[in-house]
Amino acid sequence: MAKVSIIGIDLAKHVFQLLGIDAQGRKIFSKRLKRYQLLAFLARQPECLVAIEACGGAHYWARQILALGHSVKMIHPRYVKPFVQVNKNDQRDAQAIAEAAARPGIPAVAVKTVDQQELQALHRVRERLVREKTSIGNELRGLLHEFGVIIPQGHKAIREAVPELLEDADNGLAPRSRELLADLQQQWLERDQRILRYDHELKSIARENPVCRRLQTVPGIGPVNATLLYSHAGDACYFASSRHFSASLGLVPRQHASGGKERLLGISKQGNKHVRKQLVHGARAAYKMLQSDEQSQLGRWLQRMKGKHPNTVITALANKLARIVWALMARGHSYQA
Repeated sequence: MAKVSIIGIDLAKHVFQLLGIDAQGRKIFSKRLKRYQLLAFLARQPECLVAIEACGGAHYWARQILALGHSVKMIHPRYVKPFVQVNKNDQRDAQAIAEAAARPGIPAVAVKTVDQQELQALHRVRERLVREKTSIGNELRGLLHEFGVIIPQGHKAIREAVPELLEDADNGLAPRSRELLADLQQQWLERDQRILRYDHELKSIARENPVCRRLQTVPGIGPVNATLLYSHAGDACYFASSRHFSASLGLVPRQHASGGKERLLGISKQGNKHVRKQLVHGARAAYKMLQSDEQSQLGRWLQRMKGKHPNTVITALANKLARIVWALMARGHSYQA
């Protein structure tokens, strides 16, 4: 019997489809296993490459399979889809995963540690709270506008101006409207307090983690961005170069080439939207700080970019920051201004 070289697994919640192929790509077996049977079956197999699709629960299973002594290649669904033949089903999904893993040019997704997954979960909850806080604030301002009341922009107005409006008996607000507005403000304050608690926790983690401490020496990278980039990157060595890391965040130009003529378009905006947004926010803060700095390399680079639109420069700076971050994580270097 030929030796199994690659096992492709179509992950699910309860039932898993497996397909094993040899070094020549010939099918050796095809099995459907329940959740509790998967690790026991893989433990009986000789050491081989186990390929899975990057989906919900994939990092957990990758860690479990690595503990059994197998190698793991986690593949982005975008690279698996072209290998699905005709109609989609579990067997063909497992076959497509195994065939994609056999191609050396297909990149792998870095397996995250438990700490990185916890950090990622923390950031997701925090981002959801930020969205809710913004939504509630907009709803509160909109309702006040309907009653002919306009408050200034900013969080300070919701904290201070709204209570004053609710206490003012001469502004024409009905009792029911006052109760509704007070409830909305209380919801906004609850989200604000929860976000502050998460921010304190992120600062504590960033102080204790050596990688995050190095990242915070880069202009525009604070505790939030440092922990977010650390949790997102996984093992930075999975990216072949700094450009690959920047491209994974969608910060490099899209290319359109035909007949030997190349055109560079706007940034691709691929990858994690939240990480890209936060990095651009960090670049915006660094842009203001570095404009008058002619001593650092980034400051001198900004001087050469004078005359271009600020948003173009900030996006280009975010690209540079992403590349610097990769170098610090992959090579263990310290940032040198």
